[in-house]
Amino acid sequence: MATISSHVLDSVTGSHAAGIRISCVRRDSEGATTVLFDKKACEQGRISESVDTTLPGSIELVFHSKDYFAHSSTHSSTPNSAHHIVSEVVVRLDLSDDSGHYHCPMMLSPHSYSIWWSDS
Repeated sequence: MATISSHVLDSVTGSHAAGIRISCVRRDSEGATTVLFDKKACEQGRISESVDTTLPGSIELVFHSKDYFAHSSTHSSTPNSAHHIVSEVVVRLDLSDDSGHYHCPMMLSPHSYSIWWSDS
């Protein structure tokens, strides 16, 4: 099985996005989805899960950014905190190696994000 991991950083506070909800789904050729995992990041803003990449379909990571910022006490007084133009960040992954480790770190704010891939 492949491993998908992420480390989400809150670029507003300059800290970890502790508790952000991250889900992973498989989307088949007809558009139907199967949830592979749905969890909240630890206090360090990290997740790591094993997924089966041998089944057909694409893999999507969904970062639930609007919920994170809406429920974070450190952002309740941020200007425009009630308005979120980016409600979710969806990243489609090509996981060709079933034994690979795919690490997708992200920097996140209520209005933007940056994601990259790392093999460690």
